[in-house]
Amino acid sequence: MSFRARLQALLAALWAGILVGVGGIAAPSLFAVLERGLAGMAAGRIFAVEAHVSLALAMVLFFFERQRSRQPGQSVMSAELLLVLGALFATVLGHFALSPMVVAAKAGQGTLSFGTLHALSSGLFVLKGLMVLALAWRLTGRR
Repeated sequence: MSFRARLQALLAALWAGILVGVGGIAAPSLFAVLERGLAGMAAGRIFAVEAHVSLALAMVLFFFERQRSRQPGQSVMSAELLLVLGALFATVLGHFALSPMVVAAKAGQGTLSFGTLHALSSGLFVLKGLMVLALAWRLTGRR
């Protein structure tokens, strides 16, 4: 495996670890020890940082995958590229579209309820996590 391929696999695994850490450890822990409103604010901040880290990692992994696909005999549209783009789309939709709607719903504005928007946002986060885990799995098996 080349250095670039190892780095690509490492970054995907790091990204997956961040998502598991944030969604599976940090956010539930906040709600276990803090008052609900304060926990929600802290979790919102953690998810905002995670979204920006996800954007950066998605861009780097996209660049690596595009470089790999430019080699002779490689497909331009690989499964790995689709997984990166899917995770990137879920990040943008979840953080930049749904998060402001969740805040508005908490204030009693908007047409969708807080619960509905939170469920959509959580579902997108889980989907993103599954895509990144699949990406890391595929990249570690690549020769």
